Amino acid sequence: MSGESIMGMDLEYGPAYGPAPAPLRPRLYRRILVEMGRRIGETYRYDTALWRTALSGLWLIGFLAFTVSILGIPTGFGVATDILLAAGAGTIVLAIAGNVVAILLALTGMRIPRLFAGFLLSDMGVILLILYYADLEIEAAAVIAVLVTLLGGLAGLAVGLLRSGKVARRVTGIILLVALSLFPLTLVNGGQGNPLQGSVDTDVVPLSAADPGVPGNYSWHRFTYASGKDLHRTEYGADASLISAEVDASAYIKDWSELRTLFWGFGYKSLPLNAQVWMPEGEGPYPLVLMVHGNHMMEDYSEGGYAYLGELLASRGFIAISLDENFLNYSAWSGIPDNDFKVRTWMILKHLEQIATFSKESGNPFYQKIDFAQTALLGHSRGGQAVAMAADAGRWFKSDPVLAATDAFHIASVIALAPTDKAIDGQQARLNDVNYLTLQGARDGDVHDFYGDRQYIRTSYSRNSNAFKSSLYIADANHSQFNSDWGLTDQALPAGLFLSRSQIMDGNDQRQIAKVYVSAFLESTLHGKKEYQDLFHDYRSGLQWLPETTYYNRFQSGGFRPIVTFDEDRNKNTAGNGTAEATGLLWTEELAKDRESKSKATYGVVLEHTAKESEVASYSITLKSGVVTELSLEGAQGLSFSLANHDADKVKDNQETPLSPDVEIELTDEKGTSARLPLNELRKILPLPQTQFTWTPWLEERMSDGKYGDLSEAIFQTYELPFEEFQKEEPSLDPEKLTTITFYLQEKGDKIMLDDIGFYDGGTGTTTVK
Repeated sequence: MSGESIMGMDLEYGPAYGPAPAPLRPRLYRRILVEMGRRIGETYRYDTALWRTALSGLWLIGFLAFTVSILGIPTGFGVATDILLAAGAGTIVLAIAGNVVAILLALTGMRIPRLFAGFLLSDMGVILLILYYADLEIEAAAVIAVLVTLLGGLAGLAVGLLRSGKVARRVTGIILLVALSLFPLTLVNGGQGNPLQGSVDTDVVPLSAADPGVPGNYSWHRFTYASGKDLHRTEYGADASLISAEVDASAYIKDWSELRTLFWGFGYKSLPLNAQVWMPEGEGPYPLVLMVHGNHMMEDYSEGGYAYLGELLASRGFIAISLDENFLNYSAWSGIPDNDFKVRTWMILKHLEQIATFSKESGNPFYQKIDFAQTALLGHSRGGQAVAMAADAGRWFKSDPVLAATDAFHIASVIALAPTDKAIDGQQARLNDVNYLTLQGARDGDVHDFYGDRQYIRTSYSRNSNAFKSSLYIADANHSQFNSDWGLTDQALPAGLFLSRSQIMDGNDQRQIAKVYVSAFLESTLHGKKEYQDLFHDYRSGLQWLPETTYYNRFQSGGFRPIVTFDEDRNKNTAGNGTAEATGLLWTEELAKDRESKSKATYGVVLEHTAKESEVASYSITLKSGVVTELSLEGAQGLSFSLANHDADKVKDNQETPLSPDVEIELTDEKGTSARLPLNELRKILPLPQTQFTWTPWLEERMSDGKYGDLSEAIFQTYELPFEEFQKEEPSLDPEKLTTITFYLQEKGDKIMLDDIGFYDGGTGTTTVK
């Protein structure tokens, strides 16, 4: 029987009944899953031995990226541990991310070495994120991430080609390796050089005093005092020489991370008074010098970096103490306590309180060793601001019992190394009749503005006070090297990698400057050795002790008799104790500004030569009637003023270095007798250093929100012109009866800023010109 069968029997198909139906196809999602599985199974199909070998370069770049990142946010368990963590984390992250991206690429069907591409893209992403969170703008982070990752990929390919065993590939690999070795050099800007080298004016008689930067005649010993409970440093734990108190800072700190407590083993209610002490042998009493570090990474202890100063000062008869305030510093893991500026200052006062207690205990190393009338405070970075605040502590701590407890100490001198200057509770320290010294590097990539200049400006003196203030701006110094442990980099890694370091001076040289100036300042202000005071009037008198670079310094004391400071009003025709007029000049009273065009809180007069070739360009101050008598010029030694060179954009004869303005000074007495001197014959007006902080200008604009600003700022140099130099030109000039002071600008476009014009006496040092 043909055709349809009865129920239960197979049906037969033939021409009479049409074709048999097609077999059922798998559903679409099943076909997709099968295809995806097939492609995933072939993920590594194109990753030949060459490309797998090339992964080594990408792994190395990833490892380095993680290492640099974790060294910038240390755990506190040591560098070796941090590097092992970086290696482990980098390997795990890149392995997972690289394989995930490789699978995704496989799903696209792209016929490329997918694992290699996965690692390449993962490296780029990781580096981009690291740099972006290190305060680089997204486009800068992306460009660097791409370049660095390609560098790693090419290096890996070079290794793979070298392993291939073929001559052509060996040659190719060698060429690649040479190219890769040179490639980083194209990224790093070699710096602008120091165009000021060799232009230093040395036409002054060197001081005959002994070098203050070399050890003195005192033997000394080192010890520590501490809570005895430190978890990380035995010298503040079981090996502490003296046990000190713990202090409760809850009146000032409200925000303190539990991670910080876990790391240190204490909270803000039991902060330790830890310190390293360098004490001279002998009966004493000796002046006391407290040294305070700034805000470095909490886990990278800072106070030991001033041992070079502690040892020097102890050998010269000072008790030097470096305070531990690391637990107030920043940590990537626990942030920074609130009110840290105020607490840093308060801790200084608590240390003074503790030292006073020690000094009353018979058998204690401090017993009867302290000269309470001669105390100095030295600080670096935030510590530099804290020491100024401590010297003016009543402004913030008048209701705190610690203020009364520290009244026994007379803070005679304050030293600030590259200090910050932030308003705290809306106020800033104002020192009166306190000796003040500040040092700042022009290549400071951290505190890049000269904030110490602001505190210098706010420091004042009573008439005829023996105290003085001085500043030193150093062309090639940076921030970190004032501390021997902070290294060369002024910003934490990885951002610190992109700072140009080619023109930064050697760290030992920078610390030599600090040794000379700190020692001479304390010898002068605490030991009364006046033979060093000329160094602060004019750095040229001490060049025999200093490394070669360019310096700028300011000086003022209670012996300064001001004519005009330009801060009294905005009328340019008034000039304090005189009246002003100008011809052939553009002249305005303006705020002195830093690199970011922010105010230095002082005004000066800006003079710019605009006269025609045959015309005179001059600025004159005519003293008011009776002013000479009021100023009591009897005993005055000469004319003093501060000048900032504003010729930074003025370049002549295709030279790279801006030329200095050509200025002449004229004094006229009541009889009309005049004497005129070219300023450059007495002291050259040096061009300012032009500092580019990062590799390239493009990067500088895209790093830290472009914080570095201009290449230079208003840096004043104090000029003291002895009356006797004017009398050499005109012997009949009577300095005690002057009526007019005139500044002449000789060249078209010359531009300067003047401030603090007055007379100085000879009571605190006299620089002798050759």
